[in-house]
Amino acid sequence: MLDKLRRIVTGHDAQGRSVVLDDAVLAKRKGSASRGVTEVWNTDPRPIDSQAFADPVNLPFELIPKPGGSKFLFFAVAPESADGDDETAKARAAAAFASYGADAARPDTSISPWMHKTKTIDYIIVLAGEVTLLLEGEERTLKPFDVVIQRGTNHAWINRGTEPALLIAILIDADYSG
Repeated sequence: MLDKLRRIVTGHDAQGRSVVLDDAVLAKRKGSASRGVTEVWNTDPRPIDSQAFADPVNLPFELIPKPGGSKFLFFAVAPESADGDDETAKARAAAAFASYGADAARPDTSISPWMHKTKTIDYIIVLAGEVTLLLEGEERTLKPFDVVIQRGTNHAWINRGTEPALLIAILIDADYSG
């Protein structure tokens, strides 16, 4: 799934005409093609210059956007059976979040080792497969084209099926100090 994602980036040529600046399969990802994340784009808090093209995906990957920034990514959730036993699942989740630079985003993993919480508002869209949004007080099973507005809550994505699920996420830095 994650090894076949194509990204097309538009921009302007020297005459100011709209053109394609980049058209390629996204090679950079964390994890595997069936369990991992591929970053599509991100923004920093400064004003965005739509005329310039410096590919922000070439930066080291971090799950959490910079203050005032955003992240746009695809992610895949493998079936639970791929985790093996509880200890294997815990180790795999810890390693994944460490590689995402998001160790601190795991305040309470007692419900699931995949639980995490970021100071973002996220727009999540299920593209393929079936996945369960696990929260501290309840859960919801999602199918393709279901949308979740994730508002800084501790949560996990669990796949109880037999095929990987593919989702899109847009994470926008948010202030929940309120």
